[in-house]
Amino acid sequence: MTALTTAELTAVYTDLHAHPELAFAEHRTAGVVADRLRRDGFTVHTGIGGTGVVGVLADGEGPTVLLRADMDGLPVTEDTGLPYASREAGTMHACGHDVHVTCLLGAATELAGRRAEWSGTLQVLFQPAEEVGAGARAMLADGLYDRVGTPDVVLGQHVMPFPVGTVSLTPGPAMAAADSLRITLHGKGGHGSSPEGTVDPVLMAAATVQRLQGIVSREVGAGEKAVVTVGSLRAGTRANIIPDRAELLVNVRSFDEGVRERVLAAVRRIVDAEAAASGAPRAPEYEEIATFHLLVNDPAASERTGAVLASALGAHREAIQEAGNVPTVVALPPLAGSEDVGDLATAAGAPLVYWHLGGFDPALFAGFDPGAATGMGSLPDGVAPNHSPQFAPVAEPTLGLGVALLVAAATEWLD
Repeated sequence: MTALTTAELTAVYTDLHAHPELAFAEHRTAGVVADRLRRDGFTVHTGIGGTGVVGVLADGEGPTVLLRADMDGLPVTEDTGLPYASREAGTMHACGHDVHVTCLLGAATELAGRRAEWSGTLQVLFQPAEEVGAGARAMLADGLYDRVGTPDVVLGQHVMPFPVGTVSLTPGPAMAAADSLRITLHGKGGHGSSPEGTVDPVLMAAATVQRLQGIVSREVGAGEKAVVTVGSLRAGTRANIIPDRAELLVNVRSFDEGVRERVLAAVRRIVDAEAAASGAPRAPEYEEIATFHLLVNDPAASERTGAVLASALGAHREAIQEAGNVPTVVALPPLAGSEDVGDLATAAGAPLVYWHLGGFDPALFAGFDPGAATGMGSLPDGVAPNHSPQFAPVAEPTLGLGVALLVAAATEWLD
């Protein structure tokens, strides 16, 4: 088989979408991937870093090229109304990893069928646990490159709420570093009728949350970028009971290591100070629960790859125009979202090229300039961002374009 048909790609995609699996639990997905890669003649390595799968296809002398897709879903209850919506309660492919897996499987089949046109070694890597920032590191810690060899370049893509036919490839810093913390504030519990005998951690937490919002506005310069979000505040069980602790989940995003260190230090300074001001009996506790490094696209490799991406889009001009768009490769400003694919490139000492693939109906973007977007909150009405219960890319021509882009990029780097 030289290529999967549109119907075959759609069947794979809808099956994966209906059966999402959370980080490090992608057993069914890994099985689907491994079976298809074996059918295409790849040497298949399974169980790397838990559920990671790598297919290797060696075809003579030449560079080693790694194509990567992530596999995990999110703890989100789907609200798309799609006929192939998630059958797993409380779990959804709300970030498009089902698109990524499908496109890479399609690219693997096509590249395997076109071996006469290239030489070198192709690695197709299906990674677990991207959403928690741990999957790439888990595969590396499990001896990834000792098992499959070290690549000369790492390539990948992510579906985004852009119009179908629009691709964003940003040289240099392209996605933010992210640090997620669990912070426990300790108080002294008691009866709600006698707050004077307690140290109220709810009030302590509320004051802390408000004060944390001043970090970016007052401690980060106008020419710098950072985001501080308190995504969860949990404390207590009853209206008339003052609890003895409160928990905050805090997320920090940055694009510069100096800014990152400064913001994280400010978070700790403020939390410690609010605890002291409240008379907390114990110092706050900090737990790092997820870390994503800054994603940096190699400028020279991005220029080389961007040219072939544009050519691949041009070859599908008719389908893109029929969808209501024109083929476009743009360099949008760095996104505040985060990714761990860069860990694979860093560990290999190889350049990284990671682009964003539009996957939504262009009609929804009428009169909207993607270049004017400042983030996920600046999308047109009717376009759901990643991680939303309504996130629903259109299967075609998104899947076909995703396959074509991966094939074009891989063949550019293979001999």
